[in-house]
Amino acid sequence: MNSAAVVSAVLSMLAGIGIFLVACSTMSSNLEAVSSSKLRALFRKVSGKKLIGVGIGAVTTAAIQSSGATSVMIIGFVNAGIMSLAQAATVIYGANVGTTVTGQIVALGMTGSNRISTTVIFSAFAGVGALISLFSDRDQIKRWGGIFSGFGMLFVGLSMMSSSMETFSALDAVKVFLAGINNVILLVFVGAAFTAIIQSSSVMTSIAITMVVTGLITLDQGIYLTMGSNIGSCVVALIAGLGGSKNAKRTALIHLLFNVGGVAVFMVMGFLLSLISGGSIDYGKIFARLFPGVPQIQLAMFHTIFNTLTVLLVLPLTDMLVSIVTKLIPDREEDDAKEPEGRLYYVDRNMLKTPPIAAMQLKKEIINMADIAMRNYTTSLDTICNLDFSKQDQFDKNEKELDFINRELVKFVVELSKLPLSEKDHKYVSTTFHTISDLERVGDYAENIMEYADTLKSENQGFSESAISEIAYMREHIEKLFGEIIKAYTMKDKQALAEAHKTEDEIDRITSRMEENHILRLNKGICTAIVGSQYMSLASNSERIADHLINMGKMVNEW
Repeated sequence: MNSAAVVSAVLSMLAGIGIFLVACSTMSSNLEAVSSSKLRALFRKVSGKKLIGVGIGAVTTAAIQSSGATSVMIIGFVNAGIMSLAQAATVIYGANVGTTVTGQIVALGMTGSNRISTTVIFSAFAGVGALISLFSDRDQIKRWGGIFSGFGMLFVGLSMMSSSMETFSALDAVKVFLAGINNVILLVFVGAAFTAIIQSSSVMTSIAITMVVTGLITLDQGIYLTMGSNIGSCVVALIAGLGGSKNAKRTALIHLLFNVGGVAVFMVMGFLLSLISGGSIDYGKIFARLFPGVPQIQLAMFHTIFNTLTVLLVLPLTDMLVSIVTKLIPDREEDDAKEPEGRLYYVDRNMLKTPPIAAMQLKKEIINMADIAMRNYTTSLDTICNLDFSKQDQFDKNEKELDFINRELVKFVVELSKLPLSEKDHKYVSTTFHTISDLERVGDYAENIMEYADTLKSENQGFSESAISEIAYMREHIEKLFGEIIKAYTMKDKQALAEAHKTEDEIDRITSRMEENHILRLNKGICTAIVGSQYMSLASNSERIADHLINMGKMVNEW
């Protein structure tokens, strides 16, 4: 065989890996968009029940075809404080089981008759999907076209990798070299290193399957390469955890310890099997007997059984694992002493790996922002009516947090809006820029009222009882409006929005009466010009807060 054939085989191998990676990305993004509502429903069910977490991790990873994306998303949930370490651990266990689906698909694609292989049949889906996407005007149909295209491309890439492997299998030098790699630790290291480089355990598993099928390596070698791919898959999670909170780092470490621990246990078991049997029994021989004549199925089934047994082994030890990582990455007093400027409660950049979940969490973050802004408004009213500044520090902290959330959330929305989203999610995300701005203005008006209170205190003056009564009446209606808007925004409740409009009209009438009553008090000498000025500004600011809340509610009509 000449050097040109070898170079061609190497290039075919690289092309196959590239197509396979692109196919995984294409399938992942379109599957996320199509199954967004189902993914949301799944993650709402994460609870203290460990098996539920495992199931959610498995189903999510099987659906989006990426354990890395699932792990990174889970780190985002932990970083945002939505999920506990124990809950995150169980979902990560499930992700390891879900990722074996790709290997099963690849193995299935390499099984079939000699006349028309299933690889060729499945590869045709790439063309079918492309035609669907090309001639359809509906986004949902185009998404399905993208799924079919990605599925077909998986097998196009697999076919190219297989053909290059066949070329290598004809080279005696390659056979001799690979046959000499019998050290299981070295095989695990090679599998881990390659997976870490390409950041895809699915590709590593698929390459191992093609190498076993073409006879380049033994089944036992392929098994240890596949074990190594499990360790290498942790790199994505480790990178995501580095920039997160202590719990985010702990979650990434749980992922690593779980995968390394599983590999270590199976390596020890493999060593004992060989020792007891005098070398006549190993994993390769066991699975060759269980699934005779189909090496691709043998390796794919080992991968699935290996991950499933590892989960069953570690699941009862979850609390202990959480305790270990907490001790390895302890909380420090100096960290607790630092006063953070603010934080996002429900979203994290890691969630951008799964746009449908990110969109769901974005709504929760906006509702949280609205709640903080409203708390500051009510605090400002308490302060100006009673001239009691005991809550000033908490008000200032909330204001800083609102500014932080406003700034960071806009960045998050900009990045999210560039990602593939369903039509419904895209419409929602595009409206959030205005909503975030409206809520930030609510906070600003609350800050204005605190300044009016400071002016009254410095002048040693205050509102009359009748003025305070009118402010309380205004507050009551704005709180009612806020409840109606949150209901409309959370549940897309058009009836609640209609009620909110009625309440807002009443607030306009209340503002007019406050102005009229102020003039009467001014004429009777009940209040001074300074007090009246602050009172009128308060009434105006409250009315504008109502307008901004209504703007938030109106966005419901845009989704």
